[in-house]
Amino acid sequence: MSVDWSWERAIESIPFLLEGFKITLLATVAGFIIAAILGLLVAVLRRSGPKVITIPLRMVTEFIRLTPLVVQLLFAYFLLPQFTALQIGIAVLGIHYATYMAEVYRAGIDAVPRGQWEAARALSLPAGRTWRAVVLPQAIRNTVPALGNYAISLFKDTPFLFAITVVEMVTAAQQYGARNFQYLEPITIAGVIFLIASYPTSILIRKLEKSLVY
Repeated sequence: MSVDWSWERAIESIPFLLEGFKITLLATVAGFIIAAILGLLVAVLRRSGPKVITIPLRMVTEFIRLTPLVVQLLFAYFLLPQFTALQIGIAVLGIHYATYMAEVYRAGIDAVPRGQWEAARALSLPAGRTWRAVVLPQAIRNTVPALGNYAISLFKDTPFLFAITVVEMVTAAQQYGARNFQYLEPITIAGVIFLIASYPTSILIRKLEKSLVY
């Protein structure tokens, strides 16, 4: 197998990679939405729920965080054959990252000054309104940069979807290479696309973090 670089092959591979990039982007966006919402729910339940809920929930989240993402993908793929591979991949990515985002939310909630809680109680605000109007707006503001970093990490973990036959960008690069017996160009271009997509996002997150400093 030759490893000589060819710009012609590199340019020819781009349309195939962009098709895979659509799947990568879809998995990233949908997975992040699931993770952000589910992570917030887990954080709130662990912070204020009864022990009958918080103890099993903590055990489940620890199990998910301490087991490999690939194993979770394969387990769900074989357990739930009625769903498509992409649907399973998005769900597993979302649930996996929700366990990490829950810790970010929890830290944000704990960072809310105690006086805010006491003021809400002094005003006799219902628990639901205290969370919605007082606690969560401040907590989420503090967690935005960290959530953005997890979005980038999720984006970079989408190649693991190859394990359940999802043709995301890296898999598309491998398939193109297999057809032409030339892997260098498509894999390199895939890496460049990841960099082009991730780097501006990381800069934006850093600027956002600075703007949110009190």
